[in-house]
Amino acid sequence: MIDVLNPADGSLVGTAPDLNVAQVKAAIDRTCAAFPAWSRKLARERGDLLRRWFELIRADRAAFADLLVKENGKCRVEALGEIDYGLGFIEWYAEEAKRVYGDTIPSHADNAQVLVVKEPAGPTAAITPWNFPFMMIARKIATALAAGCTMIIKPSELTPLTAYKMLEYARRAGIPEGVFEMVTGNPKEIGEQFTGDPRIRKLSFTGSTAVGKLLAAACARDLKKMTLELGGNAPFIVFDDASLEDAATALVAAKLRNSGQVCISPNRIYVQDAIHDRFVAAVAEKVARIRVDQGLQEDFVVGPMINQAGIDKVAALVDDARAAGGQVVLGGEPHAKGGLFYSATVLAGLDDSMRIAHTEIFGPVFPIYRFHTEDEVVQRANASEYGLVAYAYTRDLARAFRLSRNIESGMVMLNSGSVGTASVPFGGVKHSGYGREGSYYGIEEYVEVKYVLMAGLDK
Repeated sequence: MIDVLNPADGSLVGTAPDLNVAQVKAAIDRTCAAFPAWSRKLARERGDLLRRWFELIRADRAAFADLLVKENGKCRVEALGEIDYGLGFIEWYAEEAKRVYGDTIPSHADNAQVLVVKEPAGPTAAITPWNFPFMMIARKIATALAAGCTMIIKPSELTPLTAYKMLEYARRAGIPEGVFEMVTGNPKEIGEQFTGDPRIRKLSFTGSTAVGKLLAAACARDLKKMTLELGGNAPFIVFDDASLEDAATALVAAKLRNSGQVCISPNRIYVQDAIHDRFVAAVAEKVARIRVDQGLQEDFVVGPMINQAGIDKVAALVDDARAAGGQVVLGGEPHAKGGLFYSATVLAGLDDSMRIAHTEIFGPVFPIYRFHTEDEVVQRANASEYGLVAYAYTRDLARAFRLSRNIESGMVMLNSGSVGTASVPFGGVKHSGYGREGSYYGIEEYVEVKYVLMAGLDK
């Protein structure tokens, strides 16, 4: 069995099965065997089962949130928000199952009709990370099942308990064995089984760019479809015409979500000269008011890092920035609580040569940089291998449109620190991956387009 520990205090939360290769293969067999019957179900029938699953989880959302807090470490307010976020995808795709539309095309022959239909891609697999144990699975499984695909999922071995609870409720809702399967165990071995089985026609992965590249290379052998949502290095740009209060409030909320352990977390904060010092002070004042604590309480807190490697990475980046001449405005060290807690930290006086400017931090650290002109900051924002999301605050409408066009990113948030909802396409460019999740674009990733020519229609 795999021991699942609470990152806030190291206590045992529960265990998950450590499956061997034979058991993983058997689960893949069930996923593939279930595909023909599931793909032939009426879209309405698939949607009804997803809706039933949605209702069962929604009725017990508090229990899901408490389990999520214990195995992940995020605070209860955020956990409840994640449950609602994930439920939004199940509800959305329960309806979207009925809207996978085809086309008719004007025929090239006078005795024929040209049809375009969309069919389920086949049995699929997904690998999900630890930072959103509920939402990531809800988004992937709901999309696949709505499209008529079956799916086998490997959740993170750090946070598998929420995933298995989701599976339990799916079975209660009537979603059959094989249609939704789950395996836990050795990540490398499971990944090799997913990528090496030619019956699996698509793999969806959320995680690091390095692992995503390995999976893409392995999937190329069978030309599997892929959706990759990988690393980020999000710029957060504040121009001197922006509302300083609005920008600072949005930044703090976006940065401290899940203690900064989020791929869309603002990672490079660029502030224009005229407001730089005031903005740094405003951010530090807001951050100083937020407690660092374990998550099982009613108010918002900054929780622990997920493991020792996470806190070591954050500490090394902060120490490196300090040694290179950066100014620690607030925090800058492990928290007095000890364990995996790190103080919420504000850094200023940074430049783009520092390691922190080119590394996804994944922690509660605000690295703030000065900039002078729009052209300069766009160039600096784009000087990254990543392109997942970018944020910008300005009241200049023309500038806002220029930024949306010129910033190299799959998503651009203007005057907002919020990104996700079920109805919008989520995904990146460059080394942040390809493909989209959410919205009607997301279900297109799970279907194949088939051209049908119906000839011989003349009398």
